[in-house]
Amino acid sequence: MNKPEFTAGLNIAMKIPKAQYEATMAFYRDTLGFDVKEDDVSYAPTVSRTHSVRFGPNTLWLDCVGNYSRSDLWLQLHTDDLDAAAAKPADSGIHPCDEVEPLESLDSRTHWIKNPAGVVHLLAESG
Repeated sequence: MNKPEFTAGLNIAMKIPKAQYEATMAFYRDTLGFDVKEDDVSYAPTVSRTHSVRFGPNTLWLDCVGNYSRSDLWLQLHTDDLDAAAAKPADSGIHPCDEVEPLESLDSRTHWIKNPAGVVHLLAESG
């Protein structure tokens, strides 16, 4: 088996309960003065709205989710070999949990994984 390479992705997703979504979006836009843009969410059926914020070299996605009671932060990882990359954490008991958010029509192969503290990571194969 190949030894996969992992690199940090440029996307950070903040999953925000519907009741706090408008205030959180206003915090980044009005209080901090960031440019906040609404984006398409058709690829993520569990997200009802999303806005993107340029956050240094990263994009912070403000995702409105109706089934959350508290905010959650999700990170992105890239790998050159998705199969080997999914197998490596499995050696430590970390298995894909793709049920957390089904993704439709993405251009790359992906898996969701959680670190031992429960932080979700999108593991995406770089093309």
